[in-house]
Amino acid sequence: MYSKKINSPEELKIAAKELITAFSDDRVFAFYGKMGAGKTTFIQSICRALGSDDNVTSPTFALINEYNTADLESIFHFDFYRIAAIEEAFDLGYEDYIYSGSYCLIEWPEMIEPLLPEKMVEVKIEVQEDDTRLITAQEI
Repeated sequence: MYSKKINSPEELKIAAKELITAFSDDRVFAFYGKMGAGKTTFIQSICRALGSDDNVTSPTFALINEYNTADLESIFHFDFYRIAAIEEAFDLGYEDYIYSGSYCLIEWPEMIEPLLPEKMVEVKIEVQEDDTRLITAQEI
């Protein structure tokens, strides 16, 4: 279990490194949080922590973006917010990505919940009353 209160965007860098270290054997991370909670921003920090200098943006319309680390390893970033039917994930070939052994960072995983692997890290980002963020993560 991982838990951290984030008071500033700078603290996301630390949290990203801590998350990757805490779950070093895991490759699939599902990010839960309301619109505007900071899922994409946290994923940007995770990509940096993994060694990617690529421009990390939300793949809201493309559904998936691929980034590369300095070692040319792939990081796959999904955003299923606009998915109309679960079949779209099949059309995307999600299994090839999820079971590739590469990092898969999934926003709005609740939209494809039946397709998620049995072993993954569930990351929740909750906006607190004071506008800070509480990030919790656990392997499920």
